[in-house]
Amino acid sequence: MSLQGHKKRVLVALIALPLLVFLVVKLPPYFFLALLTAVCAVGMWEFLKMYKTCSFWIGFGIFSSVIIFLLNCFYPQFALHYYATAFAVITIIRLIAKKDPQYALSEISPVMIGLLYIPALLAFQWFLREHGWQWIIYLYAVVWSADSFAYYIGKGLGKKKLYPEVSPKKTWAGAYGSLMGGIIASLLFGNFLLSKPFVKLLIAGFLIGFISIFGDLVESMFKRDAQVKDSSFLFPEHGGVLDKIDSMLFAGVLLYFFMKLM
Repeated sequence: MSLQGHKKRVLVALIALPLLVFLVVKLPPYFFLALLTAVCAVGMWEFLKMYKTCSFWIGFGIFSSVIIFLLNCFYPQFALHYYATAFAVITIIRLIAKKDPQYALSEISPVMIGLLYIPALLAFQWFLREHGWQWIIYLYAVVWSADSFAYYIGKGLGKKKLYPEVSPKKTWAGAYGSLMGGIIASLLFGNFLLSKPFVKLLIAGFLIGFISIFGDLVESMFKRDAQVKDSSFLFPEHGGVLDKIDSMLFAGVLLYFFMKLM
């Protein structure tokens, strides 16, 4: 990345982070839910555009993702019902809309995968918020620290590739950096925000740093398959929404269940 690109990256972060902290900490919880809903819609749009899905399925996918996300947030006990219904509706629409069965699976698969990937995982951030804004700030701080350590350590010291078939630029040094960043941020922010025992924060930081690597690689797998570099170009030098939340999606799920044990 050029120096100019790096400056843009830092500038976007300096503008976005204070706004996000204000929204999470100072405003009522439903403002955060509104933000997550918007993230869900934009993320679904990026995912379906990435796979060059037709405009009808993009619109249907965005609408369905928002509905399923909100239902998951308020009535998570019926999550399986939502996805079974979505699958039935999507397949019936495809059956009626096109008499030719060829490419049916390739047309409906991005929509179903997107519904499982984005609203299902994103809902766990709302579950965390219901237990206090501290959990959200902690999650974001640890994941962003893990990602930043991975980026800069990988860029400075990385030589041996981690998984070149999926992400040619990611290195083992970057992976170790993710673990380091996760642990450091967990101990710092966890002690301040959560007041949990040292050992539990240490384990949580390690696990979040670890799962963040996989969250990043999963999105890289999708982008590699779709032959795109970034999910979109909404944020200068940062890519799209999915590029910013890829690690967060998986880390939010892990932290929610780990929270139950803490």
